[in-house]
Amino acid sequence: MIAADTSVIIDFFQGRETTCTRQIRYALDRGMLVLPPASVTELFSNHEARKDVEELVAAVEILSITSDYWQRAGLLRAKIRKSGHKATLGDALIAQSCIDHSVPLLTTDTDFRHYAKAGGLKLA
Repeated sequence: MIAADTSVIIDFFQGRETTCTRQIRYALDRGMLVLPPASVTELFSNHEARKDVEELVAAVEILSITSDYWQRAGLLRAKIRKSGHKATLGDALIAQSCIDHSVPLLTTDTDFRHYAKAGGLKLA
């Protein structure tokens, strides 16, 4: 399994041909793509891609929210912020979902490297 960050999915919807979008196609074709719940929310926030989002969400697994998820996500975000790095709420929620399920995250967002270092996020 592999999870995808919102920005990579948007690139995929826009038909961009990148290493990440090729990995998304590969994972989709093999039933290996999963989405963190926060990515689903971010994707539905983009009114231009609504139909694409609906079809994608129907085709893939959404990672479940585990016990004490919210607390762990908050503590992880606090740890990143304390170290002086940018830590948006959406990124913290995405990272924690992937950490909880031991699923690597496919992303081009360099902010996630802080979650890898501080929280054990696996990057694809």
